[in-house]
Amino acid sequence: MLESSFILLNGIGETTERRFWNAGVRTWQDFLGQRDLPGISTSRKSLYDGELRAATEAHEARDARYFRTKLKARDHWRLYETFKTGAVYLDIETTGTSADFGEVTVVGLYGQGTMTTLIRGESLTEVRLNDELARASLLVTFFGSGFDLPFLKAKFPGLVLDQPHIDLCFAARRLKLTGGLKHIETEFGIERDADLRGMDGWNAVRLWHAWRCGDERARDLLVRYNEADVRNLEPLAELLVDRLARHAQCPRGSGRP
Repeated sequence: MLESSFILLNGIGETTERRFWNAGVRTWQDFLGQRDLPGISTSRKSLYDGELRAATEAHEARDARYFRTKLKARDHWRLYETFKTGAVYLDIETTGTSADFGEVTVVGLYGQGTMTTLIRGESLTEVRLNDELARASLLVTFFGSGFDLPFLKAKFPGLVLDQPHIDLCFAARRLKLTGGLKHIETEFGIERDADLRGMDGWNAVRLWHAWRCGDERARDLLVRYNEADVRNLEPLAELLVDRLARHAQCPRGSGRP
């Protein structure tokens, strides 16, 4: 999918990209193998060739960060097929007020089959967050660009977020799917444990305060709620990216696990 994406070239939009695909130019290598392309001047073709060779080198080097600014944020989903093995799925819980007055209580990170839960006052530090995120080739959230990441940056100013970011909330909206994470999960048949169904972020706030008042069961439920939010992002990403690729009529199978 990534190696079929020509919209990373300056001046190439989805309409021109689809014209390339329909003409049999379905990958970067196809493009590089053509001496001339209709509608592309010789000088521009040479410029594009250089850009695609650089992109190919970054792809071979598994350098997902190279593509963060080459593709618009709305198109970072095209990186998923190639770099998903290094993806980290992230979700946070807070004390329920804005970053000016509130605090991050829990950060859940899931990647390569491993769940990591960082808790305020225990393991949640800027150093630990940076260590965890440095290993991520992709960051996947649900409305993270509007909430989770700005909140984290406000509370941890030295946090480095330099990898591409796929926000599944906006990916879903492109497919005319509305509502929050739990609603969209239900539409796709993604399940949660029975005692977690119906819980939302405000429940997480109340559980945090209950735990701080000595209720250890509240701590366990809060951690499990956050873990469900994070783990469910992986199957949701798979489903949304598949739909987006089909909607864009994007050639498949060029990515590598």
